[in-house]
This record gives sequence, structure tokens and C-alpha cells, in this order.
Amino acid sequence: MEIREATEADVGAIRSIASESLNSTYTDFLDEETIEDAVDQWYGDEALTDALEDEHALFLVVERDGEIVGFSQSELVGQRYGTGQILWLHIDPDNRGGGTGVRLLVRTREKLLERGADQIQGFVLADNEGGNEFYADHGFQQADQREVEIGDETFTENVYVEGEIEGDEDWNAIDELELDGETIFVSYGEAARGSKSPFYVAYETDAQSELYGWFCGHCDSLDNAMDTMGRIECNVCGNRRKATRWDSSYL
Repeated sequence: MEIREATEADVGAIRSIASESLNSTYTDFLDEETIEDAVDQWYGDEALTDALEDEHALFLVVERDGEIVGFSQSELVGQRYGTGQILWLHIDPDNRGGGTGVRLLVRTREKLLERGADQIQGFVLADNEGGNEFYADHGFQQADQREVEIGDETFTENVYVEGEIEGDEDWNAIDELELDGETIFVSYGEAARGSKSPFYVAYETDAQSELYGWFCGHCDSLDNAMDTMGRIECNVCGNRRKATRWDSSYL
């Protein structure tokens, strides 16, 4: 699975996934005409091309086996563009599960922080029970509500922020994965920068008490090695983390 920034060549796939995702999730409280209006309004060719060219917008796509199966739509707002807002996370209905959504959430958050965001917000329609549970299960808490127009109708949207609303705890998201017949728990809030993608700490239990190893964010592998200097190298894709302290070999 690869997560990358979208290009104009991805416009058709983004529009198709948005339509399939909205129709599979929102038909309990949105009629088909309203969904079609929303897709035309947000993901028409001209609208998408303009959005992709906006330096304060961010579109990431999830590619699996050469096929785009999901995307996120975000933007940087505020006087200093210091607030990263995750507007939509869409995964093709046939490709949901297996950690695809949370991996996209994590990578979107990382990209927004890299671009200068000092706060991350997520938005979900109040009627979208699954979407609200998704943010709540992955380190976000509801902080506010706002109104959003879809077609000719107005809906309530919940605003989520990462971490504790009060207190000093850092944001974190734990994902349960099945790899090579084993269950591990990947902590996406505990990351180490790699040459291709971050490495994440993996635990044997969701209590995060017993360390399992490092999970490569580039190729989803646990097959890696760490030396005494704290360097990590993935044996599958070559993703590397540099030494964590002074390495005398560089003298």
C-alpha cells in the first residue's frame, strides 16, 4: 500500500471513490440527488483541478496494487495557516478494513504537520455514526459543531480535535493488525522518521506494555533490524532510520 499526494491524473478515480463512499455510507440520511449534487459540487473536474492547485489544500490518495482505493481531502486555514483541517476521508467500500482508513488518517496528519500545522481538526457529519466512532477510536475528541451545506440542505457537522481537550496527553492512535498469522498493535502516535516513511512502535497487546518491534510505514512490514546505535532498516523495502545518538563511525 502506498499513500502519496494526488495529481490531476487521479481526478477521475477521486470522483468515483467519493461517489461510491458517499452512496454506501450516507444514504440513511441523504437522498441520492443530494449525494449527486455533493459529488458534482466538490469533485467535478474543474473543482478538483482548482483544489489540487491550491497550495493550502492537501489531497492524498491510497494506492494498492496500482489501483487507487481511497483518498483524504484536507486544508490549512487560519491567519498563519496553522490549523490543519481533515475535511473528508473516503475509502472505496470494497477496500475498507485492514487498517486502510487509519493509515490514511495518520499519513494525512503527518503531512499537515510537515506543512506547518500546529493543530489538527477532523470533520464528520453528526449523522454519520461510523465516522464519528472512527475519530473517537483513534485519538480524537469532539470539541465543537458547525453547519455545512450539501446541495440545497444544511447539516450539522461535528468538529474533532486530537488528544485530550484538557490535560497534557499527546495524540495517539492504536490499530490492531493481523500480520503473518500474528496480532499486533501499532501505535501511530509513537513514530520514528525513516528515509521513505516513518517507523511505528508495535506492541504485543493493546495495553502497550510489551514491545513487539517496529512496523515499517512504507511497506507494512515487521521484518526489520535495529543495531546498537538505534538505526533501523527494513529488510523488505530498505526504509531506514538513522542512528539515535552519536555514531563514532562517522568521525
